[in-house]
Amino acid sequence: GGGGGAAMADGEGLVSVDYEVYGKVQGVFFRKYTQGEAKKLGLVGWVQNTSHGTVQGQIQGPTARVRELQEWLRKIGSPQSRISRAEFSNEKKIEVLEHKEFQILK
Repeated sequence: GGGGGAAMADGEGLVSVDYEVYGKVQGVFFRKYTQGEAKKLGLVGWVQNTSHGTVQGQIQGPTARVRELQEWLRKIGSPQSRISRAEFSNEKKIEVLEHKEFQILK
């Protein structure tokens, strides 16, 4: 195979979306698994624990991949987590990725 394919199909632009996940999501390696899943999907952004027992962060990347991680955050999470709900906000189209990688913030 070959061919240069920097051009994305229509509707395959980049998006940025913020998220917050509720439930038993701290102390269950949720951030580590989220980072692993994001890297597998080729996404960038960050994840951190909040002081009120949730996990929050931002995801950036191709729309379809971001959707996959949103679904993962809503339904799967880390093996020991118990997700009650995931909320997404501030979704917007972006021209370039604003992060270099997917980081776990302290």
